[in-house]
Amino acid sequence: MQLEQPFKLIDGAAGEISQVSRELQPQSLIVTDKNKTLDERLEAYEDIIDSQVGDTTLIRARNIEREVGIRQLFLKFEGSNPSGTQKDRIAFSQVMDALRRGFDAITIATCGNYGAAVALASSLAGLECLIFIPESYHTSRIKEMANMGAKIIRTTGDYENAVLKSRLTADREGIYDGNPGGSNTQLQLKSYGQIAYEIYDELRDAPMAVSAPVSNGTTLAGIYKGFLSLYRRGKTSHIPQIVAASSYKKNPIIHAFEKKLPTCSDLEATKIKETRINEPLVNWHSFDGDHVLEGIRETGGWAANTSDKQLMAMGKLIREKEGLNVVPASTAGLIALIEKNKKEPLSSERYVVILTGRKS
Repeated sequence: MQLEQPFKLIDGAAGEISQVSRELQPQSLIVTDKNKTLDERLEAYEDIIDSQVGDTTLIRARNIEREVGIRQLFLKFEGSNPSGTQKDRIAFSQVMDALRRGFDAITIATCGNYGAAVALASSLAGLECLIFIPESYHTSRIKEMANMGAKIIRTTGDYENAVLKSRLTADREGIYDGNPGGSNTQLQLKSYGQIAYEIYDELRDAPMAVSAPVSNGTTLAGIYKGFLSLYRRGKTSHIPQIVAASSYKKNPIIHAFEKKLPTCSDLEATKIKETRINEPLVNWHSFDGDHVLEGIRETGGWAANTSDKQLMAMGKLIREKEGLNVVPASTAGLIALIEKNKKEPLSSERYVVILTGRKS
């Protein structure tokens, strides 16, 4: 991928990591006490997860509805998770799994937000945390990771190369591999599937569509799997249309959908230009892209491209109209719904958009 120098990201997500760490100190002391039984430690860590992760806000965006002409628009704001993003859902689940299986360390690759989530989850469990970050990326979240005791390892090349380095380290040193696309895929999808359950709890049925930004695709794939489970169990009357959105011509999921390809194929890495705004969205390889592609096609959903200009403008609109500060890249799903509505008015049903939080 082509990188700007210096490459300072506008991932900007932020949570309440310091406050959460202080509040959970009593439970953390139990989890990290090797003299306690494994059951006691796991119970304490499960208490941490139950009290802090998930059950994020779902609000009806009436002001944006009036602005764009969509009848019932709901925003699922993942910014209330400890690190400010949905990444906490898989970070804490995988650290719990690592504890249960007797691992002393976990490793992942990240460009920012996932690293902060795993660093927090690991620190509360007393696990060593190795985080691989491409050397060209600069994000304020690196300081957070280091403050929580994570070991930061800079790598050459792009994010995919960082994943490879992390995975090789896991294999060589017997460390838990928390990267996407590995043996933990089903655990990751199940964790993100909780978003579907939370939406169902609020709406008492599935919405007409769920729209989200995609990079690797894990979040949206998990949401699809969650709604599929709810439908099979007779909880919902239908499965929502799955809508994926990413940066213009820079994501294999969108490319495969538009070109009617049977599966996601890798893009040419050298032709993908990352920016400070689109970085959370772009990839030449989407680890869980085929799961998303299945969801889109099985539900009659769609996929769409967005531009940096649109992402920044939509972030501003959400802040001004609904009072939520979000990472610009996370607004891609909302843009996809609005653009679809302009071409072909959406029915008067309920639509849900997934958003990530950031500081003012």
